[in-house]
Parts: sequence; C-alpha cells; structure tokens
Amino acid sequence: MMEHQLTSGPGGRILTNCNVWSPCGEWIVFDTRSDPAGSLFDGTRIQAVHVSTGEVRTLYESQNGACCGVATWHPSEMRVAFILGPEFPTAEWSYGPSRRQGVIVEGGPLASRTVSVPSLGVSRPPYLATGLDARDLSPPFTPGALRGGTHVHVWHPRGDWLSFTYDDDLIRDPQQRNVAVAIPQPVSVPKRHPRNHSGTHFSVVVTRTFDHPRDGTDEISRACEEAWVGTTRRLAFQGTVNVNGKLVPEVFVAELPDDLTVPGDSPLEGTTTTRPAPPKGVRQRRLTFGGIGGPRHWLCCSPDGSRIGFLRPDTAGVVQLWTVSPDGGEPKQVTSGDQSVESCFTWHPDGERVACVFGGRVCLIEAATGKVQHLTAAIENAPRPEACVVCPNGRRVAFVRNRAGANQICLADVG
Repeated sequence: MMEHQLTSGPGGRILTNCNVWSPCGEWIVFDTRSDPAGSLFDGTRIQAVHVSTGEVRTLYESQNGACCGVATWHPSEMRVAFILGPEFPTAEWSYGPSRRQGVIVEGGPLASRTVSVPSLGVSRPPYLATGLDARDLSPPFTPGALRGGTHVHVWHPRGDWLSFTYDDDLIRDPQQRNVAVAIPQPVSVPKRHPRNHSGTHFSVVVTRTFDHPRDGTDEISRACEEAWVGTTRRLAFQGTVNVNGKLVPEVFVAELPDDLTVPGDSPLEGTTTTRPAPPKGVRQRRLTFGGIGGPRHWLCCSPDGSRIGFLRPDTAGVVQLWTVSPDGGEPKQVTSGDQSVESCFTWHPDGERVACVFGGRVCLIEAATGKVQHLTAAIENAPRPEACVVCPNGRRVAFVRNRAGANQICLADVG
C-alpha cells in the first residue's frame, strides 16, 4: 500500500465528487473552502496541483466579495467548470443555493497569459473565465435562461453537454431541487434586473418535480445527485418520493431527446407562477424501490453505462454498495458484512471496480464479487467522505485527508 501527500501547509482544500483529474492525468483541480467538510462556502480560488511535482497553480481568483468552488474538469480539454457566488453581495442578494452560477475557465493550468474577462466586468489573471448558465429574473423570461442557482457542473463524456442541479429563486421551496442540462448555445438576457446575466450555454430543467408528490406514486419532490449514464443521453439521479408521508430517495433515470430547445407542455423558462419545465421528449423512470441512503453521495455509472452505483443501508444499518441497470430490473448488492461504505465513489476505467472509503481506508471494490482491495492503511484520521476519484489511466485514486487541522490532497496507488 502506497499513499502520497500532494499538498501541504495551512488552508482549505476540497475535491468535488468526480472529474477532478485533468484529461492528461497530470493535474488535480480543487477549491479552497476553509472548513474540512466544505460546508462553509468561503473559498476564493480554484487551484490545480501537479501530481508529479506538487506545484500548485491558481486557475481563478474571485473578486468583489464573491466566493467560488466545486470544480470539475472537461473530459478531453483543459477547461474547468465551477460555481461562482454573487459579486458585490448584499443582505438582499447573498450566496445561497438559488443565487450561484456556473463559470468555465478556459486555458487550463499550462497557459501563461493574462486576459480580460468582459462578461464578468474585471480582469482576472491568469486564465479566461466565462459565464456558463444565463439568468433572467424579470418577466417575460428568456428561453434557455434559468431564474436561480446551479451547482456541480459535470460535462457529458462526449464533452458537449453539462449537467447540474438547479434551485429556483422566484418560487422557492427548501425541498425543491431539479436536475438541469446546458448545451453549447449562447443565450442573451436583457439587463432588466441587476442580477440578470447572459451565458454561453442554453440551459433547461430535465426533471419534473411536485410540491406535494402523491403517496405511493413515482412523483418526486426533489431531483439531485445525478450522473451521466455512459455516453448515452441519459441521466441517473436521486428522486425523492412520498412513502406513507415520509420522503424517501430512490434511483431514477431521465432519458433526454437530442433537441433540448423544444418546449413540452409548459414553458422551458417557467412563468411567474410555475417553475421552469422539461423540454419535449424527456422520459423519467424510477429504478429502485425501498429507498437508498448512507453518506451524501452522487450516483455514479460504470463507463459503459450498464450499471448505476448507489448506496443503501442493509437491515442491520450497514451502508452497502449496490448497482442497478439503467434499463430496470432487480438491484444487485455488491458489498456485505459489518463495514460501511463511508464516502462518495467513482468507477475505475476498467468498469469492473469502484473506488471509495471503506472501513476507514481507500479501497477498490470489485463490482462482480464485492472483493475489497485496500489501497491505504487504516489510521486515525480517515479520508474525507466527499470524494474518492480514480484518474483517467486507472493507476491512482485522489482523495482528501485532514492532517494537523488542514485538508491535504493525497494519492493512493492502484496495484
């Protein structure tokens, strides 16, 4: 077992649950939120660390009171997407789930230039940043623009579309969250509201939620923690159903049409009394029954799209890894025994193993047999649960361990 600590010194370091490795596998992107769990959204830099040299470069630094975080890499280009909170925040407009946007940094850590960022109104060396999703808070609303905040922006494996979660600012409900998708098509928004902005992508909600889902039905009040299903135009996500008056998360899948710009039975952009609605041709299906749970985690699909991984406690309350086909059928329990899966997880590129924190160690678990390969030793300060991400060539796993009060990015070698 071999573990390497990449970063050192004080400061916050948080990895997103997936896609933190650059396409070349040489850099890991992270944000600088200060608390160990990343619950306090106070980071002001998106940085990348080189896995061979330990060199750290700043890709983006926020200004004017804004904070940034939750960074993910494009699958084949040196581009990073992340969350940006409001600049010049006020008591009436401060950071929150419905008041954040997606931003893309162009150029990557190997660029060496200072550029102007006209879309954001300032110059931020050294890389070019542009707004991803558009926002329109004043009717008549703009198709392709949303009216709230977006979170965890993940590119499709083909590198064109992005998925993210969405919270509406005009019709708020703490239980309401939806999954949305952005396609590369610019959207221009009139400056009728001081917090309106244009974007490089056309964004639409692709899940349908209900304020009061009917008991015992497949209606959901919340959609979140999504994952692309292989290279298909399908998204797996956690949907919250009503079971005897209790809200229970289950695995769902949304099948998406090729054209996301055609309205369905309600306006894509929403109205003053309704939230944005899915485009024509979206199909939403439930895959599991009996609930899922465990530590907060995002669904994660095998590279070939044949299996969706999720966590579920067994009858003894031990959190086990399960998989289910996106086409339906009985879920398969992968792990067993008295040790719980303790983190988010990602698939190895071979499609046969899953990386996660299990029993206080970074491990690889065989999806077919449940056999566990330990990659790190069991020590007192266990790896953080927010991320356990395999690199593109499958030789290393990135994770975070808190040492001397500071989060440090570490690597485990895959034997």
